[in-house]
Amino acid sequence: MSESVQGTRPRTLLQDLVETPSVSGNERACAERLVDFFEEHDREVWLDDVGNVRAPADDGVLLTSHVDTVPGDIPVRVETLPAAEARWGGESGANGAKGENGENGSAPEGTVDVLWGRGSVDAKGSLAAMAVAAVRTGASFAGVVGEEVDSTGGRHLVETREAAPDAVINGEPSGWEGVTLGYRGLVAGTYVATSESGHTSRPENNAIQDAIAWWANLEAEFDHDEWEPVFERVTPKPTRIDGGLSDDGLAVEATMDVQLRVPPGTTTEEIIEIADGYLDVADRVNWDDRVEPTMQSPRTPVARAFRAAIRDQGGDPRLLRKTGTADMNVYANAWDCPMVTYGPGDSDLDHAPNEHIVLEEFDRSVDVLEAVTERLL
Repeated sequence: MSESVQGTRPRTLLQDLVETPSVSGNERACAERLVDFFEEHDREVWLDDVGNVRAPADDGVLLTSHVDTVPGDIPVRVETLPAAEARWGGESGANGAKGENGENGSAPEGTVDVLWGRGSVDAKGSLAAMAVAAVRTGASFAGVVGEEVDSTGGRHLVETREAAPDAVINGEPSGWEGVTLGYRGLVAGTYVATSESGHTSRPENNAIQDAIAWWANLEAEFDHDEWEPVFERVTPKPTRIDGGLSDDGLAVEATMDVQLRVPPGTTTEEIIEIADGYLDVADRVNWDDRVEPTMQSPRTPVARAFRAAIRDQGGDPRLLRKTGTADMNVYANAWDCPMVTYGPGDSDLDHAPNEHIVLEEFDRSVDVLEAVTERLL
């Protein structure tokens, strides 16, 4: 569908959103640009108490993506590149591009226009595509805040909606031919230990050694065979560690922020029980975040609609499982309805200093989303 159809101008909206900074906690200006877009198309829209963009309509499909980005100053510009140098999402051809003859595996030819900027892939490409598809089809829309931090917006959305939608399409980069069905979950917390201060010649462990020993036990517990897919593993990861003498010099203290990714088939409660089982009497973990894993069926009406729409656009559908965590985890834990995650762009560019999106791929994703939504509605 052309840029001007129904006056929605997808590329213009995308560039406007990317040009409007929206680091987590400071999303309002970008959210207001989305509000303007929906008001321009005579849609009911408002910002809710946490700053989400809410544009309810036909709940046969809820189209949703996140407004916030991670920090990073990448000058926003449109640049024409040789197709072989641009980073497409997916696996068709070099860097995921299709050759001009449309055959998978052929080297891309010619040039493509690319939009550079923080959030172009994660996830304003998806956000803009969802907004355009919502206006064109009459589907419900939500642009949520805080996804990059703690899913504040997604959690508020499920808490304040009166009922679940019939289907959810969540926006994150999968490549225009990719459909994400699964995400691992997450448990996060802070390990805390304290021991009496004493001369370093003493043989007993201090709090720092206790922290090291606890973490070593966790890594051993969740050791894996090399052939085991990452998606099916528990992945423990420390994100910050600090230790030393207390301010009064009477104790040794240690703190460690930790995350463990949780595969489908395992619950966050099971992981916490295992981790707590290695604690000593003098240490503890304050678990402050839990997100359950999710794995959706490839045979739902939503997944089938995407496969058909991608083929209609000349693509080769790919079903994906992601090793991270997204707002779809939150929605799947709250709503008993079919859902997938979809969006343009190469997810390897998420949070990267060279984040950019191929505008032709963005266009195709808009067409796919519109076709899927119309079919589901």
